[in-house]
Amino acid sequence: MKILTRDETISALPFDGLIPALDAGFRDTIEAPLRHHHSLANDDAPDDTLLLMPAWAASGWGGVKLVNVHPGNGALGRPAVTATYILFDRETGEHVLMLDGGELTARRTVAASALAAKRLARPDSRRLLLVGAGRIGSASPHAFRSVLPIETVEVWNRSAEGAERLVDQLREEGFDARPAPDLAEAVGRADIVSCATLASEPILKGEWLRPGQHVDLIGSFRPDMREADDEVMRRARVFIDTDHARKECGDIRTPIETGVLAEEDIAGTLVDLCRADAYPRACEDEITLFKGVGSAIEDLSAAILAAREVL
Repeated sequence: MKILTRDETISALPFDGLIPALDAGFRDTIEAPLRHHHSLANDDAPDDTLLLMPAWAASGWGGVKLVNVHPGNGALGRPAVTATYILFDRETGEHVLMLDGGELTARRTVAASALAAKRLARPDSRRLLLVGAGRIGSASPHAFRSVLPIETVEVWNRSAEGAERLVDQLREEGFDARPAPDLAEAVGRADIVSCATLASEPILKGEWLRPGQHVDLIGSFRPDMREADDEVMRRARVFIDTDHARKECGDIRTPIETGVLAEEDIAGTLVDLCRADAYPRACEDEITLFKGVGSAIEDLSAAILAAREVL
């Protein structure tokens, strides 16, 4: 079995190849059961989470990702998410490739967001606001700029120091980046608002949105987690990555349970958009929203791309 380091995983998953690979994966027939989700209780800190995410095709490849999510790691200066991905030969079961699951997760997550934004955001979107300055947020500008003419990136983070660090990094990488000390004002300036946090209470308010924006929610992945309030969901035309989002995340599940959203208010999935090759924005003033909880389809599609690059 070949093992890729973090840097080798990044090199094997360039966004100009990864986004089309995800598009192809969503068009394909891949078995991706609802993730195995286990809560690891802590006495004096937020619960940790153990996730297992398998997927396989009828022939060719299959894979599984092991993920540990530890929200308390931020206070220790460590990543909140640790993960490993194993790609196996579907016919023999042989394990052929191990990837850094953290980088695979970050890159396929923002690639899925970019794929959705390509179909849902205004084609002239130039201003991106990042809400959250973690690993996933730091990769988002590169993904979005590969499909849209992003010129300016603003960063808001609960820790101002974290926002400053990411801004410095993005400037070194060639972006016109700046910190956003006032979240409400920054939302009003943005064409795309991308939230990648581990918030349990909404931090994005619908009253801040303006017509024509695209909202990208990719942080919450449990029913008790939310990044956007009810007014965001009322004002936006809502799309999700897969139907699993209806059950897995508070941003979709809670508004449905409370009647803020009806089941039929979900306009479609990323699977629907890719298979129909659809670009459904109704008008310039429409607010669109994409909620991604992550799919094993994305993981497997990314791992197959990496295998083609390195095996």
